[in-house]
Amino acid sequence: MKKSFKQWIGVSTTVVMAATVVAGCGNTSTKTEQATTAPGAAATANAKPFAGKTISLVTANHPWAEAIKPLLPDFEKETGIKVNVENFFEDQLTQKLTVQFTSGSATPDVFMYRPLQEGKLFYKNGWLQPLDEYAQKAKDYDFNDFSKSAIGSTTVDSKLAGIPIITEQEILYYRKDLLQKAGIAVPKTLEELTAAVKKLHDPKNEMYGFVARGQRSPLVTQVSSFLYSEGADFTTGEKASINTPEALKAFTTYGTLLKDYAPPGVLNMSWPQAFGIFAQGKVAFLTDANSLYQNATDPAKSKISDQVGFAVFPGGKAGSKPYSITSWGLAMNSKSANKDATWAFIQWATSKDIVLKTQQKGNPGARASIWDKPEGTTGFPAELVPIIKESAKTGIDHDRPTVISVGEARDAVGEIVQKVMSGETNLQPVADKANQALQTIMDKDKTR
Repeated sequence: MKKSFKQWIGVSTTVVMAATVVAGCGNTSTKTEQATTAPGAAATANAKPFAGKTISLVTANHPWAEAIKPLLPDFEKETGIKVNVENFFEDQLTQKLTVQFTSGSATPDVFMYRPLQEGKLFYKNGWLQPLDEYAQKAKDYDFNDFSKSAIGSTTVDSKLAGIPIITEQEILYYRKDLLQKAGIAVPKTLEELTAAVKKLHDPKNEMYGFVARGQRSPLVTQVSSFLYSEGADFTTGEKASINTPEALKAFTTYGTLLKDYAPPGVLNMSWPQAFGIFAQGKVAFLTDANSLYQNATDPAKSKISDQVGFAVFPGGKAGSKPYSITSWGLAMNSKSANKDATWAFIQWATSKDIVLKTQQKGNPGARASIWDKPEGTTGFPAELVPIIKESAKTGIDHDRPTVISVGEARDAVGEIVQKVMSGETNLQPVADKANQALQTIMDKDKTR
């Protein structure tokens, strides 16, 4: 690793110096950091191009953060950069970042963030430094190795607002033993899924055909794959589009599966409850994030750990179109006084060498080349790996409306599905009302 690290760090100083003058949409410009070494000096043997520099890194309490911490001494030794790390629970992290950025703080320099939850708000407020020039010009970085959908998640207004570190796709979980006993093939379409669910549904014996998130807001991310696979989306251009025939079909399919074939209490279920009852052996099929697989396969949590199968999300009218997103990314504070050193850290932390190491710890990265390496998949069940790779190729880069007011938008969408679950048969007026609510949110966001 030492040799390859010096190869890219040698050009990092000169490339990043040029890149830092590029201003993003609405971003407040700051004084460009002065070079710590003359051009080419970093290539000198044993040179430390950022000697004496200190950057602040804020992370979530997340397995990726635990995987990267033991590797930091190598980075500090090679660059001379001291990395001060703070970590917070997810909600605390968002609150801390918002407070500091609102006050114009130059710290933290680099931080973990959720691109689809707060990325658009952070970028519109000028808090995120665009990274396009950094990533495209960095030597040996191979930016094109990142999956297209993962980069799509971290892109705002055609600008790269962050670099992916954790990816996630929606997949189908199923009971191998139940399908084998009933002679049912693994469903490849939503029609086949519905038929299999009906056949295996046996509530008198506490066996339910299907479970997924039923709570109003949490369900939105999981119904998204149904939406895309029917050829619909939350928005089309600048217009809300959750009241189209394709959208209504998707919402009806998801809602009906939960209404007719899910365990009691599904209206109040998010992922912990859905996985919990699946792990108890009481459900045949579950759709949810691949990142949560251990809740079904860990013998300490699951009674059916050895009978869990994984499959690509079933296709609809438009084929199989699961979400394939960046759930966590690394971003640079636009007011950082250490932009070149900060980019050196981001480049290192998302390089092929380091992604391999963090992925081996079970953190699903965004680099295609690492998924193609046998040693890059050791942190995952062998049966799950091809499902992840296939989903990343066909997936959509968002799992919720891409707006600033995400919470309000999720509530508007979730209302439609919950009406289906409650037995509403005349769905068009419900969807029209929700669509208007989403459009109002989108229009309001334009003025923020």
